[in-house]
Amino acid sequence: MTAFAALPLVIEPADLASRLTAPELILVDLTSTARYAAGHIPGARFVDPKRTQLGLPPAPGLLPERRQLEQLFAELGHHPDAVYVVYDDEGGGWAGRFIWLLDVIGHHRYHYLDGGLLAWLAEGRPLSTEQPAAASAPLSLTLDDSPSATREYLQSRLGAADLAIWDARSPAEYRGEKALAAKAGHIPGAVNLEWTAGMDRARALRIRQDMPALLASLGLTADKEIITHCQTHHRSGFTYLVAKALGYPRVKAYAGSWGEWGNHPDTPVER
Repeated sequence: MTAFAALPLVIEPADLASRLTAPELILVDLTSTARYAAGHIPGARFVDPKRTQLGLPPAPGLLPERRQLEQLFAELGHHPDAVYVVYDDEGGGWAGRFIWLLDVIGHHRYHYLDGGLLAWLAEGRPLSTEQPAAASAPLSLTLDDSPSATREYLQSRLGAADLAIWDARSPAEYRGEKALAAKAGHIPGAVNLEWTAGMDRARALRIRQDMPALLASLGLTADKEIITHCQTHHRSGFTYLVAKALGYPRVKAYAGSWGEWGNHPDTPVER
């Protein structure tokens, strides 16, 4: 029985602090090189957020190649019984994207530290500058397509009554006033709720406690398939995480996001 078995997907600093020595724990820091070096939660292994993305234009947010994922997870010491706890220092974007990666590799033992490093520091909890050595055992992964929506899949679903598209970009991007691709605007039918609107600034960027009601008011409900995106599936890492944490049964990330959609010649756009 894992020490984390009774915990929900989203956990508090106290939940993690009492389990830092659990042998099954792989604690992942997705802040920045400088922030990690200055001090991180004890035992955390740093993952450069850029390694969670393919990084190639026009859609840098696409999934990395399998060999890249195998290298990343091999360094973390991945194994079937591992329990991941992930955090960042921005409210959950990169951490949520990493949870999507875990879903893609078919590993569902994970938790998000609500508020991340900011919540940890707000409670005066200790930091460490010790860096665990990278593991080196070779690893073979089988990837699962179901957590992801391709451009073709999303286009085939446009207009479906049971589809809700959650656009996590800024209102200016959504309205087409700010263009970060050849085309400006949004995917037809998409609902805009900027990722930071889901964070409680008074509680160290924890997920807002009224998110269920807020999402329901926008039609982003659990009876629908939720496909979430932003520009590169970084900001929508947070929205993917929120939908998963609320128990929505059908959640997909459109990793190509607006970088792909807004630069493709055959995609419809609304403004």
